[in-house]
Amino acid sequence: MIVEFEGEVFRWAARLDSDWYFVALPLELSEAVCETQTFRRGFGGVRVEATIGSSTWRTSVFPQSTGEYVLPLKRAVRDREDIAPDGIVLVQLSVLDA
Repeated sequence: MIVEFEGEVFRWAARLDSDWYFVALPLELSEAVCETQTFRRGFGGVRVEATIGSSTWRTSVFPQSTGEYVLPLKRAVRDREDIAPDGIVLVQLSVLDA
């Protein structure tokens, strides 16, 4: 499964001093990821390859209580792609676990 979506970058709110930033997958896409997965890693994570701009990396998306999955945005990617903490990003996502 390879998809593309836009999402707003947000800071992990559990800790105000946190330097963890994420972008939420749209609910419909999150539901599709959930339905197609037979294997989940720690914290319910699903392995993906993500691309924003010229940056491509492998990570996992993680389910939230809202039903959405979130994609963590590494500092190196945010710096390289000049992603603002409340910016909008265009993400290409390829699910690796099936």
